[in-house]
Order: sequence, then C-alpha cells, then structure tokens
Amino acid sequence: MKGQSLSHPLQRKLQRSILTAMLSTAMTTSVSALAISAMTASSAQAAVITTDFSDLVQQVTPGVARVNVTKTVSEAELAKAQTADLLRKFFGDRVRIPEQAVTPTIEHAYGTAFFVTSNGYMLTNHHVVEGADNITVTLNDRTELDATLIGSDERSDVAVLKVSGRQFPALPIGDSNLIKVGEPVLAIGSPFGFDYSASAGIVSAKSRSFSRETSVPFIQTDVALNPGNSGGPLFNQRGEVIGINSRIFSGTGGYMGLSFSIPIDAAMDIYEQLKSNGEVARAYLGIYPQDIDRNLAEVYQLARPQGALLTRVSPDSPAQKAGLKTGDIILQYNDSKIMRASDLLNLINRAHPNDTFRAQVQRNGKQLTVSGKLSQAPSDVQAQGRDQQNNEVRVGLRLRNLTPDEQAELATDDKTGVLVTAVDPTGLAARSGIMAGDIVTNLHQKPIASASDFSDAISSLPTKGVVTIEVMRQGIPAIIGLRIE
Repeated sequence: MKGQSLSHPLQRKLQRSILTAMLSTAMTTSVSALAISAMTASSAQAAVITTDFSDLVQQVTPGVARVNVTKTVSEAELAKAQTADLLRKFFGDRVRIPEQAVTPTIEHAYGTAFFVTSNGYMLTNHHVVEGADNITVTLNDRTELDATLIGSDERSDVAVLKVSGRQFPALPIGDSNLIKVGEPVLAIGSPFGFDYSASAGIVSAKSRSFSRETSVPFIQTDVALNPGNSGGPLFNQRGEVIGINSRIFSGTGGYMGLSFSIPIDAAMDIYEQLKSNGEVARAYLGIYPQDIDRNLAEVYQLARPQGALLTRVSPDSPAQKAGLKTGDIILQYNDSKIMRASDLLNLINRAHPNDTFRAQVQRNGKQLTVSGKLSQAPSDVQAQGRDQQNNEVRVGLRLRNLTPDEQAELATDDKTGVLVTAVDPTGLAARSGIMAGDIVTNLHQKPIASASDFSDAISSLPTKGVVTIEVMRQGIPAIIGLRIE
C-alpha cells in the first residue's frame, strides 16, 4: 500500500506531462496540416486561375469552323484500304487483295479549320481535304458555306481554304518561336463530330520530327486531340494561334497523351506560298545528315554528342559547291546551334530557294566556316494523266525527278527515270507490285526522264489491258506488267 500511495502522485504527474506533450504535438500537427492545406488550396486556386480558359474560349470560338468533306469512293477501295493495312502488318508487301465489284459510294469526313483573314481565307490540314470532291465549312452560328481549296501541301500537312464573304472573325496569329515547354495551351475542334469542343494542356516539347517525309518541327502537347480535331487551332493564354493541330501518337487510334501541332510560323509561310503560287517551293542543300551518338562523339573528339554528321554530299549540289564534304560535322547553321540532324533539316525546310547560308563545320578535328546559296528542291507530283476527263487512268503513285546525285548513279546503266516516293495501297501500281523507292525508267515503251514524261505516257495508255513498266529496284532492273482496269 505504501508503495502504491508513494507512486500514485508520481504516476499522475507523469501522465499529465505525457498528455500535455501529446496535446502540444497534436496542436502543432493540426496547425501544420491547416497551413499545408491552406497553402495547397492557395496553390490549387492559383493553378485554376492561370489555366481558366473560359473567357478565351468564348472569345475565339467564332473564328473556328467545322470542315465537312465528301468524296466519291468505291466499296472495294474502302475494303482494300482497310484490309491491306491490317494484312501488311502480318505479311508485308507480298499481300494481294482479291478483286471485288466496284460500287461507287459517298464518303463523309470532317475536321476543323480557322480564319486567318477577314475576307475568308482559312487554314486546315492537308489530310482533312485530300481527295475531296466537295468541301463546306460550318460556322459557330450554324451558317454553312461552300469552300474552295486554294492549295494543299502534303509534306507540311497544311491546306488553304477560301469562302466568299467579308468581315469574318480572323484569329490573331502568335509567334510559335516564343512558346515555352510547360506553358498552358488550348485547342478547339470537332473530335468525333462533337463541334466546338475545347481541351487544354501544356506544351510538352518543341521541335519534334517524325521522318524526312515531314518538313515541320512539331509542337508536342498533352492536349486531348482525337479524329476531328485535325486542322484546328492551338492557342496560347493570350488567345493567339501558335499551331495547327495535326496528329496524335497512338496505338489505339484515340488520344494517349501525345499530340502534335504544326508551328504557326511554318504554317503561315506555307499559306503565303499556296495563296500566291498554288504550290510550295522548298530549298535544297544536297546532304544526308545523321545524329552523333556517344561513340561517334568520342571518335570525332567532341565534348558531347552534338551536330549533324554528313554521310553523303550530292555532286553539283549547293553543299558541294560550298565546300562541304562527307564526314563533316555541322555544329552551327547560320545563327542556330545544331544538336541533332533534325535541327539542321528543320532549318533547311524552313528556308527558301536562293537563300544564303553559313555553316560552322568540324573537319578532321579542326573547325572552319563555309557559306553558299540554297537551290530549289525537286518536288513530288501525282502520277496521273493531264486530261482526266478523257483518260481516267490513275496508277496511284507519287513521283519526283531524280537529284543530280541519283541521276549520276543511274547513268552508269545508261538509264534515266523518276523516283517513286509513295504508292497508294488501293491503286493499280500497288496491285502490280510497284513499291516506293523504285525508279521508273520506261512506261508503255516510252523512256521516262522526268515526271512530265510519266504524265504524258499515262495519257496515251489504253483504258483496259496490260502494259509494261520498267523499274530499277536497288540497282536491279525489272519489267512489270501493269494491268489497267
């Protein structure tokens, strides 16, 4: 008992001390939690404020329009286009699609466009209006207008439309060179036909390149884009257009967090050329660059992987005339540093024929400067007859004239020709086994030296039967029977 009575006051004192400490800790934790909660709420509120596009959407929506496209296709073409893509994933180019009865039908497609002038000029994507028989645009107030295709450029995926009228709400054009990774952006379009849908995100990266077939450095964002958004505007926080929404990177066909837009600076340059000339003239340097990796950086005594290594310089090209050689590393082009080969290609693609250039080059461990003048690049053309009303033969090819370097290689076999750059999987050429990369040297017993020669030869083809087409494939000549139906 004594022991209990002696220890009881001490126990109560100890309990009081522990309780006081616990209350103090709890209060401190509560205050800290409240402070953190308040800070989080404040930060969240700030984030909401900086990304609130509600007023902006109301302001810019009248300048955006839905594009409605109709074109005549056959059921066989639709089936073959869909089936061929699927089968080629498993069997490659060896697959052949059985012949089917051709029943004409009307295909409806849609996209987005926006006004760049008050007198009716609009921008959209090439792939939105490609092959269209009829194009209309539907404005925000449901007014539907007929649109004329002024010009379209496949490589940049830019097309220019024109509607009749005045006082259209042209959107302000921004400077895509000033955008920063991480800044908020807004897109408006018609995903899956849901008109005037707005979606927001941030700029994820700049200067994304896909292949040599594209000629613009894309803006990458995480803005939700889906089929139907193509051709629509990408806005900055000031309501200025900084890009044209063009494509997504997806394994399912839908949005997966990677969206790509054409910088408006590049698009407006294409717009001016299409509006004035109906076509785009591109610059040509005559080089084949590749990236520098860690191993090559060590071989070429570079501090880090940077620059564009020239694996080939075309004879009689602007590059050769300026003194560039195979094995040179271009570290700077005009005033821009070159970190990757795509940086150099993007600069050349944005240049114009006859522009002067200055390049800082490393050669054999020493640096030097070369300068010269760009020329005009060979352009692709559709391989079809000139008089389509009298001759409906469409072989389904895109061609371009050979460069001097390519022609020099072919001349060793006493041949001339044109390069096949793309093959329509539903066309006559694909059915006959012609592939991209083939060089066509003769069609229907007529030598082919240029794209215009090919068009002339097509105009003289029979409407039905089999004709010969001679090609060079990887340096090996072949004769193919082209069946015309």
